Amino acid sequence: MNTFKAVVISISLLLISGCESMSTQQKNTAIGAGVGGVAGSVLTGGSTLGTVGGAAVGGVIGHETSK
Repeated sequence: MNTFKAVVISISLLLISGCESMSTQQKNTAIGAGVGGVAGSVLTGGSTLGTVGGAAVGGVIGHETSK
């Protein structure tokens, strides 16, 4: 499980660092989705549905906070 979290965080950081041309709102959406996905995975014990649900909720929250 710890390896999975490290991989997800590493991939998220690489994807976010390559997004120079994105607006602030788009960056916040991507960050929210990444954090939400990790949180959903941790809270549901690695469930795919929990990971996807967390990413969706995190993406919406990230999108709305930058309006």
